[in-house]
Amino acid sequence: MRDHIKFGAMNHTGEQQVRRLATHLLIMLAMALAAGLSACQKADPPPAPLRAVMVAQPLSSNSGQSSYSGEVRARQEADLSFRVAGKVTQRLVEVGDQVRSGQALAVLDSTDANLQLGAARAQLDSALSVERTAKGELERYRQLLPANAISRSQFDQIENQYKTARSNVQQAQANLNVVSNQASYSTLYANKSGVVVSRSIETGQVVSAGQPVYRLALDGEREVLIGVPEQMIEQFKPRQPVQVSLWSNPQQLLPAYVREISPAADASRTFAVRVAFANAGAPVKIGQSARVLVTNPATNATLQVPLAAVTAEQQQSYVLVVNPANSTLMKKPVRIGAYGRDSVPVLAGLSPQDWVVIGGVHLLQPGQKVRAVNRNNQPVFQQNAQSMPQTASSITAKKD
Repeated sequence: MRDHIKFGAMNHTGEQQVRRLATHLLIMLAMALAAGLSACQKADPPPAPLRAVMVAQPLSSNSGQSSYSGEVRARQEADLSFRVAGKVTQRLVEVGDQVRSGQALAVLDSTDANLQLGAARAQLDSALSVERTAKGELERYRQLLPANAISRSQFDQIENQYKTARSNVQQAQANLNVVSNQASYSTLYANKSGVVVSRSIETGQVVSAGQPVYRLALDGEREVLIGVPEQMIEQFKPRQPVQVSLWSNPQQLLPAYVREISPAADASRTFAVRVAFANAGAPVKIGQSARVLVTNPATNATLQVPLAAVTAEQQQSYVLVVNPANSTLMKKPVRIGAYGRDSVPVLAGLSPQDWVVIGGVHLLQPGQKVRAVNRNNQPVFQQNAQSMPQTASSITAKKD
C-alpha cells in the first residue's frame, strides 16, 4: 500500500517536470519566431520606382543650320464657286477625290433657271414673229414706192418698224443666251484636274454667287509652306538652296529652293515662305508634314534643344542634364539665342555629348535619380537597367 502511494507520487512529479519542459520549449520557440519576425521587419524596404524622363542630345547646327516645320501643298490652288445663287441639291465629290478637268462637282436647284429659260425662248419666238410681219410689210411698200403709190415718209416709217423688229429679235436672242448660261451655271465643273483639298457646302444649303465651295489643288508641282519669324526672315533669299525632310522619312533629304517670300507678316507675326522642290517628281503628297533645313554659313555653329527643355530661374536660363555615371540630374545654366518655332539655340553652357531632359523639367529637381529613356522609350544608360527596383520574386528569394 505504501509502495503504491509512493509510486503514484513519483509519477505525479514526473508529469509536472514534463509539463515544465514543454512550457520552456514553447517559450523558446516563440522567442525564436519573434526574433525571426523582428529580423524580417528590420530588412531594408524596396527602393522607390525611379521616375522615367525623356532625354536627347542637342542637335548640332553646324554652319548655322536651322529648321522650320511646314506642310506640303500644291503650287497652284483654286477656290471654286457657283456663278449664280441657289440651293445645293447634289454634292458629287468629297475631300481627297481626284477630279479631272470638266468633271461636275456639285449641282444647284435649276427650277427657277429653267422657268426663266422658257420665258426667254417664248420672248424670242414673239420677236421673230413680229420681224417676219414687218419684213413682209416692208417688201410690199418697196414695190409701191416706184409707182408713187405711197409717199416716201410712209415707206420710211415701215422701214423703221422692220429695223425695230429686227433689233428686238437680236435683243431676245441675247437674253436667251444669257438665261441659257445662267441655267448651265447651276452645275459646278472643275476648271482643271487636281485634288479636292477642302469643301464648305452641304446638301440643302443655300449659297450665294461667288461663295467658295471647293478648294482644288491643281496637278503639277508641289511645294512646302513654312512660317518664318521676323527675326529670322533676313536669312532667306529667293532661289536660295535648302533641303526638305519629310516626317514620314526623316533620313531622306530632298533638294529644294526658296521660291517665294511674303513681303508682309501675317496675324501670327510670321512671314510665309514657299519652298519648291528641285525635282518636279519628288515623292511627296499634299498635306504631308515636312521640315525645311536652311544653312547659313555666316553664322557660328550652335546647338539646338527643344523649347520644353529650357526653363529659367531668377532671369537665368538652364537645362537639366542626366549624369551617365549615376543617373542623377544636374542643373546646367545656359545662354540661349532667339527662340524658334519648336527649338532654341544654345550659345554657351552645353556640349553635344550631354543628355538633356526634353520634357517635364519643372517637375524635376537637381540631384534626383531618374531613369533616362530616349524618344522610343528605350533606356539610354546601362546603369538605369541595373538600378531598376527589385521585383517581388527577387525580394522573396533574398528573404529565403
